[in-house]
Amino acid sequence: MTLDAGPELALPPAQVEELLLALAKAQRAHQLYLPNNPVYQQAIEKLRNLFRKIWEATDDLFLDVSESELRWEGNPVYSVPNKSESVAWVLFKDGVRSLVFRPGVEQDEIVGFLDVIHRARTLQAEDNDDLLTLLWEKDFQRIQYQFQDLSADAGTMQLPVEEEIQPAQTSSQAVQRAVEEEAPPRAGIVRTEDFDTTLYFLDEREIEVLRASVQQEYAQDLRRNVLGVLFDVLELQPYPTVRAELISILESFLPYLLGAADFAAVAYVLREAKAVLARARELLQEHREALEALPGRLSEEQTLSQLLQSLDEATVHPSAEELTELFSELRGEALTTLFAWLPKLATARVRDVVEVAVQRLAIANASTVVMAVQSQDPAVALEAIRIAGKLRLQAAVPGLAQALVHAEPVIRVATVQALSEIASPAAVQALEKALDDENRDVRLASVRVVGLHKSRSALPKIQEVVQGKSVREADLTEKMAFFEAYGSLVGDAGVRVLDGILNSGGFLKRREDPQTRACAAMALGRVGTPVAHASLEKALQDKEPLVKNAVARALRGDRASSMFRAGELPT
Repeated sequence: MTLDAGPELALPPAQVEELLLALAKAQRAHQLYLPNNPVYQQAIEKLRNLFRKIWEATDDLFLDVSESELRWEGNPVYSVPNKSESVAWVLFKDGVRSLVFRPGVEQDEIVGFLDVIHRARTLQAEDNDDLLTLLWEKDFQRIQYQFQDLSADAGTMQLPVEEEIQPAQTSSQAVQRAVEEEAPPRAGIVRTEDFDTTLYFLDEREIEVLRASVQQEYAQDLRRNVLGVLFDVLELQPYPTVRAELISILESFLPYLLGAADFAAVAYVLREAKAVLARARELLQEHREALEALPGRLSEEQTLSQLLQSLDEATVHPSAEELTELFSELRGEALTTLFAWLPKLATARVRDVVEVAVQRLAIANASTVVMAVQSQDPAVALEAIRIAGKLRLQAAVPGLAQALVHAEPVIRVATVQALSEIASPAAVQALEKALDDENRDVRLASVRVVGLHKSRSALPKIQEVVQGKSVREADLTEKMAFFEAYGSLVGDAGVRVLDGILNSGGFLKRREDPQTRACAAMALGRVGTPVAHASLEKALQDKEPLVKNAVARALRGDRASSMFRAGELPT
C-alpha cells in the first residue's frame, strides 16, 4: 500500500514566499521614498514582475492571515517575529483573516494596497478610521478579503440593573435604603471618595503651571535637540573614530529630513556644519572635507529636484524665512537644476524664494550661467538668458552672443531682450548679428535696440536693408523700425537717399509705395537737420494721407528737436 501524497501544488511555496518578501520591501519603499525615487520604482517593478510569474501558474492567490504569518495552501510563506514590521500583524489586528489577490492587481491596485498598509500603521488611537475602513474606501476589484468582527467575538459587558424605587417611597427613604443595602468595601480596593479631602490636592494655579509645562515639553523640537547634541559632541569630542561616526550619522540623516519636509532642520544642519568647521579643534582633513561636502549634497540634481517637487506639491509650506535660510546654502552647481525647475513651480511663495536664490547664485557664478545659456535643454537655456539680462551680467555677453544663432527662435528673441537689458557696448555690438536674422521678431527687437543706442558700427547693415528690396516686403512695423534706426545713425549723409524715396516719382520714374515713403519721412525727422527739414517740406502737399501725416509728425518732431537744442524746451 502507498500513502496518498495529497494534491499537487500549482507552484512551489518558495515562489509565493519570494513574492511576499518583495511585497514587504515595496511597502517599506512606499513608506520612505517619493514615487519618482529610483529605489521606489525598482521595488514596485520587481513586485509586479513576480505577480506576473504567479499568474502564469494560477488564477488567484489565496492567503490565510494569522497573528505572525501568512500561509498559502497550508504552507507558511511569510513570517516576521517583530510585529511593528509585520504586514501579517497589521492585517490580523484589525480583523482580516484571509486575503485573495487576482490577476491584474499588479497594474494599479497594488500601489493602493501598499498605501492602505502604510496608513494603517500610522493610525492613532483617536483616529476614526481603521484598516477595514481604508480598504472599503479603495473599493478594490482584484483584492478580496474576509474579516472577523472583533467586537462580536469579544462579547460585551452588561451593566447591573438597579431595582426600581417604588413610587410610595420618598427620596430620603430611597437614599437610606441604598446606604443600608450597599455592600461593605473589600480590603485593598481604592475608592476616589477617599481622596476628595486630601491635603495635597492641587489648586487652579498649580494645575495651570503643570499644564503649561506639559505643553512646553510637547512643543519642543526633538529633532533640533538631537541634532544640537550631535554637533556639540562633534565639536568637543577630539577622538577621530567618534567624529567619523557622527559625520556618517549626519550624512544619512539629511535625506530623512528632506523626506520629512523639515527644511528648517536641513538648514540648521548645514549652518552648524560650517560652525563646527570654524570652531572644532584638531579636525582631521578627511572629516573637514566630509563636512564641507554636506551643502554640495543638497545641490545635487536628484536631491534638489526632490526638494523642489516636495515644496511645490506640499499642502502646508514652511515660512519664507525657513526657505530663504535653506536655499542660501545652495552652491553654484545647483543653478542648472534651478533654471529647469523655476518656470515649472506653481506655488508663488516657493517660486519667489527660488528666484532670489537663483539671482544670488548667478551673481556669484557667472561662468555657470554662461554654461547654462548653451544648454541643450531649451527651458534651462531660456531661464538662464532671462536671469542674465535681468541681472545685467556683463560676463554673460559672450555666451549670449553665441545664443543668437540658436535653432529655436524663442531663444534668439530672449537673447536679444537680455542683451538690450545689459546694454553695454559689447552687448549692443553683439546685437548687430541679429539684424539679418530669418525671424521677424528677432530682427525687429535688434534694430530697435541698435537704433536706441546709436551703434554706428551697425549702419552698413541697416543701410543695406533700407536701400535693398527686402524692406519693401516687410510689414509696416519692421519697416518703420529700420528706417528710424537709419535716420538716427546716418545724419546728413543719408538725406539724399531718404529724399529720393520720399519725393520719388516724376517723368518716367517709379514712385515708391505709400508705406515706404511714410517711413522715409519719419527717418528724415530722426535726422533733424535743416537739409532733412527742407526735404520734408517738399512733401507737405502730398496726396497720400499716410505720407502727409508722417511728414507732419516728422516736422513736429524736427521742430521740437530744434527748440530743445536751442534751449527753448525744458529737458
